[in-house]
Amino acid sequence: MSRPRPIHTLAAAAAALAVLLGPATLPASAVPTADLPSADQLKSALLTASDLGPDWTEIPMTQSPSPSPGASPSSPVTGCAALNALINMYVTQPGAPIPRAETELDGPDGNPMVTQALAAEAPDQLTADFNSATDALKTCHTITFSSGTADTVTFTVTPVTLGDRKDAPAVRLDGTLAGVQLNGYVGVERFGTVAMVFGYFERQGSNEQTASMQYRTAVAKVERTLGTQADSTTAPTAAPTEGQRV
Repeated sequence: MSRPRPIHTLAAAAAALAVLLGPATLPASAVPTADLPSADQLKSALLTASDLGPDWTEIPMTQSPSPSPGASPSSPVTGCAALNALINMYVTQPGAPIPRAETELDGPDGNPMVTQALAAEAPDQLTADFNSATDALKTCHTITFSSGTADTVTFTVTPVTLGDRKDAPAVRLDGTLAGVQLNGYVGVERFGTVAMVFGYFERQGSNEQTASMQYRTAVAKVERTLGTQADSTTAPTAAPTEGQRV
């Protein structure tokens, strides 16, 4: 079943915001990926449908193709130069792939939708990317997303607090498409050498309380699974096993 037009655009917004974690590759001088949590370990720390409730469904994630060498990637974001620059860096940075894991979870009929992305980087690189993401969220007052079709939607951006840390970067997004109200909440958090981008998207409604509750659930699971704390600069200590993902 194809998604309604507003959900296509929300999905495009979620995919674009996931790259706030920074480049998908490590520069040659960066810490070896063997010293970072693996993609499987990050996957074990992601939310699952059972974490959110019986009416939620996990949507299979598809990997976006890499651009051809020398190609100019098209950005799904306009109206926010800082975020646009981050996305362009993400799709053009050469080097070895970094450990990453992503998930999308849909409520009944795809509404609401929760997205979560985790990535592991060397401490200095993660600090730089995290600060860039924070600055992008702080400096953007409007963001326009394209779903890859004729549909685009412009969101107003308002700072909010989603979790226990009041200085953790988070924003609320408000927009309309074809008369349908679209809202989203996006939060960014750091766990030592792991960064997280969380998104909660909804049409014809806005529930900050639910978004905050699910953000806190995401933070708690990362802390519990990887043996780390939000806002920590110390590398995670736990090595998740296969049985830790439920």
